[in-house]
Amino acid sequence: MEVKINKEIREFHENIFFGLTLRQFIFSIFACIVAVGLYFLLKPHLGMETLSWLCILGAVPFALLGFVKFNGMKAEQFLWCLIKYQILYPSHFEFATDNYYYLLFKPLIDRNLKRDFLNNKRVHKDKKKISKTKYRLHKKNSDSKEKI
Repeated sequence: MEVKINKEIREFHENIFFGLTLRQFIFSIFACIVAVGLYFLLKPHLGMETLSWLCILGAVPFALLGFVKFNGMKAEQFLWCLIKYQILYPSHFEFATDNYYYLLFKPLIDRNLKRDFLNNKRVHKDKKKISKTKYRLHKKNSDSKEKI
């Protein structure tokens, strides 16, 4: 004889009627009552196809309340959280970073930018960036070639 044991004890549900929990069974009954009530209430006024869709749409909220769980919350708990955090207490978060490295070197960066601006140094995109020693050697070689 085998006994089925759930891996997570919190996921255990006691089945009462037709493999449904008591909550699911009660909300299924409510959904059926609403669908039958809409059928008899609207039968003289609407056609069969429209009436069947209205019965389905009337029963769906009750079925969802009985069967849906989101993040471990039942449907009414989820709806309360949704109303609470989206309508009653809305909050707008703004992302702002603190760049500590930049803040640490900001005086040095500002001083160098000011110095470069005053000296009117511009780095052209088309020129290669080379180190100062290579630049000096390159300049000496180009000057000596021009003199020849």
